Amino acid sequence: MKLPDRMKGIMFAERGKAVLEMEPTPTLSAGHVMCRTIFTGLTNGTERNFLCGGNYGGYSWPTRIGYQNVGEIIEVAADVKGFALGEIIFSGDLCDHVEYFGAPAGPDALIVKIPEGVEPEQAALFGLASVAMHDVQRAQILLGEKALVVGAGLIGQFTAQSARLAGAEVTVADLDASRLETAAELGAHRTVRVAKDGGWDEVADGGRFDVVFEDSGAPVLDVVIGTGWGDGLTKPRARIVMIAGRERVDYAFNAAQARELTILHAGHFTTADLKLVAGLTAQGALRIKPLLREKVKIDDAVAIYDRLREDPASLMGAVFDWQ
Repeated sequence: MKLPDRMKGIMFAERGKAVLEMEPTPTLSAGHVMCRTIFTGLTNGTERNFLCGGNYGGYSWPTRIGYQNVGEIIEVAADVKGFALGEIIFSGDLCDHVEYFGAPAGPDALIVKIPEGVEPEQAALFGLASVAMHDVQRAQILLGEKALVVGAGLIGQFTAQSARLAGAEVTVADLDASRLETAAELGAHRTVRVAKDGGWDEVADGGRFDVVFEDSGAPVLDVVIGTGWGDGLTKPRARIVMIAGRERVDYAFNAAQARELTILHAGHFTTADLKLVAGLTAQGALRIKPLLREKVKIDDAVAIYDRLREDPASLMGAVFDWQ
């Protein structure tokens, strides 16, 4: 298939400014499949970090990042097995928001065929769902354990679903009542609205937790771990899993030591996580559709980045339509 010489792509041209530009179309590399983009998913926290300059991205511009690409295979490298022209795939490698992309297709690549019955626009959120799945896998949840998810953004919503599927009794805490309503709709056993200056007593009323997922990036570790010998939200030898980016982590060591807490870091996801997400979505066990709130034509994408810069809480489940 003859590709155009130039294609559309989203670039962060300078701090806080996204542009839709024309750029050279890539060529097929060994070990890759070339795809025509159908949908790409916005990764709110990571992309805002790179757009505006945050604690792990955006140190210089121009820059960009994106890892939720759904496309139709239009070329297959000679050394690639198991993929064919016309198949629809998701790639979680750093393919960015571009009109055509080459996706690694080796055995350890973050690529999966979209299962029958899964809409391509829903698959454009497989990356965030897989990050959450990895979050839960790191926690090694046991059947019947009590889990707290702090933060009901997309990662938190998928973490809550994945933890419930793993057998946990799930509580979700957030500032936003509408996000908590969504969490309840998606199966959270309990939701609690907290405030920046309190509300955590109600979270603790349900008993202490075996595992806490800190998916908000907010300064809540003194609440979760506690600052003394008898406070905090965890049981002895509980696990605290952190996924949200932050510059440094500080907590009361004696409070954590008293309960012998395990602090776990989780980042991105594996091929196994991605395949599990695809399979569970196809079965209807993991629900993406209620979290897909905005489907935006790519020519209107810059306005989404303006909102991401100025009002990030207004965005939940946005995907770009390249068709």
